[in-house]
Amino acid sequence: IGMASFEGIIRDGRTYVDKTELMWEMIELSKYIFLSRPRRFGKSLLVTTLKAYFEGKRELFEGMKITELEKEWLPYPVIRLDLSLAKARSSAGELRNALALIIEPYEELYGKNESERMPGERLNGVIKKAFEQTGKQVVLLIDEYDAPILDMLNEDEKLDDFRQVMQEF
Repeated sequence: IGMASFEGIIRDGRTYVDKTELMWEMIELSKYIFLSRPRRFGKSLLVTTLKAYFEGKRELFEGMKITELEKEWLPYPVIRLDLSLAKARSSAGELRNALALIIEPYEELYGKNESERMPGERLNGVIKKAFEQTGKQVVLLIDEYDAPILDMLNEDEKLDDFRQVMQEF
């Protein structure tokens, strides 16, 4: 149905195919995960499912396999970056501004250091502040990681600048 919000699917009473056992195994066996799959494969839905899990929202998972596997349901600070919000930018400066806007809500939540100006510095600062405030490891979920670059693949004069911005991030 094209709905990529796990919480929305569950709260609306829609059908959700339970793959939480696989998700739990993935979480238990890995510290870093890079998932590259074709379009419409369910990556964004997985990201929102992971977000709900790491936020400790056990009630959303009632009746699913993960409730038998997970015993603690501890909430962690979660930073979810949807980089599709930064696509279709015409310059590296616009891309930097879009990335900054994506980080801004987390700065409002955890605080901002005015000396952190570049998006990568700001993201690093938010992660540190979230850890300092909660004492818990921060979960960083990045969706559509390649979206800002895809539009530039055929524009050689801009591609290097966009790559540089993303490397800084």
